[in-house]
Amino acid sequence: MVGGLVIPTNSPHLRKSGSRTVVSDLDDNEAENGVDEGFLHSIELNDLRGVTMPMTITASAIMPSPVLLWRFKVLMFLCWGFICCKIGWNSVMRMSADKRDLFLYEAFLYYNPLLLVTLMVWLWGINLWFFAQAGVNYAKIFDFDQNHLSHREIWKCAMWMTIVVPTSMTAYLYLYSRGEVSYAASQPVLLYAAVVMILIFPFDIFYLSSRYYFLRTLWRIMLPLQAISFCDFFLADILTSMAKVFSDLERSVCRMVHRQVATIAWLEADSVCGSHSIAIPLALVLPYLFRLNQCLRQYKDTGERTTLLNALKYSTAVPVIFLSALKYHVLPVNWTNLYRPLWLLSSVVNSLYSFYWDVTRDWDLSSFTRIFKFSKPHPLSNSLHGRRWVYVWVIGSNLILRCTWTYKLSAHLRHNHLTVFAIASSEIFRRFQWIFFRVENELNKMNTKSHVQLPMSDMSNEEEKFLLSSNDHSV
Repeated sequence: MVGGLVIPTNSPHLRKSGSRTVVSDLDDNEAENGVDEGFLHSIELNDLRGVTMPMTITASAIMPSPVLLWRFKVLMFLCWGFICCKIGWNSVMRMSADKRDLFLYEAFLYYNPLLLVTLMVWLWGINLWFFAQAGVNYAKIFDFDQNHLSHREIWKCAMWMTIVVPTSMTAYLYLYSRGEVSYAASQPVLLYAAVVMILIFPFDIFYLSSRYYFLRTLWRIMLPLQAISFCDFFLADILTSMAKVFSDLERSVCRMVHRQVATIAWLEADSVCGSHSIAIPLALVLPYLFRLNQCLRQYKDTGERTTLLNALKYSTAVPVIFLSALKYHVLPVNWTNLYRPLWLLSSVVNSLYSFYWDVTRDWDLSSFTRIFKFSKPHPLSNSLHGRRWVYVWVIGSNLILRCTWTYKLSAHLRHNHLTVFAIASSEIFRRFQWIFFRVENELNKMNTKSHVQLPMSDMSNEEEKFLLSSNDHSV
């Protein structure tokens, strides 16, 4: 054909069409454009097939693999931890032996609350991760909105806390050991101020909605002027396990206000921030009073007698705290003959009562059926933990840790800061275990409520009242 163009059949720009030659009616200019378009089309096909052209740099070649990046972060974290430990140890060894213990006790006081909170945040992230893996709709149980923090975001917050708090503590040790007392005293003050500023920061950064949700929940716990939700008393229960945090926060803020940081003025017997202050038991008892008020509010709303029994459980912690504090305000003979036996009795009552309530009410493991018979409490149970040893472990460890928790509530036993930190951490671990079974129990109740649909008209008034009360949150 005149002006035609013959293209070989082996051209990569044409589909296979046998051995026949293909004739095109395009002119010369159109043919050149067609060849260019065919070349560009081949590049697109190669990209779709994953074939890279020479001298082409892809994004995957620039970005490191996630595994390599994760290993690098772990390596940097370990190096940072080693540097902090090395600097802290050398700083402590520079001090005289008689001053070293007092200084460590004071440093522990300022940073112990934030370290315990950091531990709780890490464990809470593990709780959420487990619920996500088990397919538990925990957002519905806690009434979270769509923007709630996932376990990854919780761990990110915990990671930053793990970095910032020990770094501040290392700076405190380093500066004090080298005579820079004023600079050392500013370290815990700046850290506490930064925590407060981050919590109340009004701009949409640092998870604004989650921060304000947390603050609103704390406000509802302190002033239960409305109906108690599951999230309200759930967080209040966690706060009872962090009573030591409340006590140390009160001591720390008191010394900051009275400018006693990095001094030994608090060792004086008449010091307002000393270890004999009446403010210590008052701070320890606060979480239990919050929870007690919630139970009374729940009784006012529902009229259930179970809430009064729960309130009685929290009230048993009050004698343990205040009888222990009396040691510093009574004669030694009176303490040995009268108050110490009362303190021991109240401690046993509180530990056993709390253990009984955990097993039979919060976890609904009545008669230990899941241990000896390994039977589910009802057909609609959605048990998250299907191994018998799990229940044996959690009940045994809960009993032991409930008893050792009395040690922390007792002011006259809190001289060894390492022992106190270990016991406080153990109580947080006990609460971490408690969360799994408490959420499981709540999930079982929600499943029962959604599956049991009985016609209300066929029931008597008493049966209707019983069903409605059984669907309420048990506090």
